[in-house]
Amino acid sequence: MVRDGIFYALGLIVVALILWRLTGSIGISLIPILLAVFFLWFFRDPARRIPTGPGEIVSPADGKVTEAEWIETPDGSRLRLSIFLNVFDVHVNRSPIEGTVKLVNYKTGLYLNAMRADSNVLNEQNVVVIENENCSIQVKQIAGLLARRIVCWVKPGDTLQRGERFGLIKFGSRVDILMPPDANLQVKRDDRVKGGSTVLAVVPTRNTVEG
Repeated sequence: MVRDGIFYALGLIVVALILWRLTGSIGISLIPILLAVFFLWFFRDPARRIPTGPGEIVSPADGKVTEAEWIETPDGSRLRLSIFLNVFDVHVNRSPIEGTVKLVNYKTGLYLNAMRADSNVLNEQNVVVIENENCSIQVKQIAGLLARRIVCWVKPGDTLQRGERFGLIKFGSRVDILMPPDANLQVKRDDRVKGGSTVLAVVPTRNTVEG
C-alpha cells in the first residue's frame, strides 16, 4: 500500500472519533470510517510479476487502452498508447523498461476529463523519459477530472528496473506512453492492461540486431 493511503485513513479515523465524542452518533461517525476504508483500498499497491523477455515494454499503469496510434514528434514517428485509469484502478505508475531517467518535466494545467483528446496537452501533467541501450521511452502522467495531484518519486540520473514503481496519480487519470517506431505492438484499443505486468510492445534488442 502507498503510505498516502495510511495517512488519509488515520486522519479520517481521528475525525470519526471526534464526531463520535461530540455527537454520540454511530451513523455520523461511520461516514469518515467508510472514507478511510476507501482510501486504504484506493492506495493499494499489489505485487506484480514482471516479464523478463528481451526488449519487452510493460504497461506503466493499470487501466484501459483508449488510443493506439502513430504520431509525429520532433524526433520522428512514435507509437503512442493512452491508458485511462478510472477510480477503481490501481494508480501506482511503473517503469516500462529498465534504464536511466533522462528527463522529469512537470507542468501545471487544467483538470479536464482524461478521456478528452486534448487532455494530454491542457491538463496538469508530468513527463518522464527513460532510456537504455535499445530504446527511449516517454511516459506522461496526466491528471484527470478528479485528480488533483501527480506524484513522481524519481529524478534525472536515477536508474529504474522494468516494472519498478516511479510515481502515482491520485484518483481518475490518464497515462500516455511514447514508444520507438520499431516497437512491435502487443495490445490493441479497449484492452485492459496492468502496470508492470502487461507487455505493451517489444523492441529489437542490441543482441537481436547484431545477430
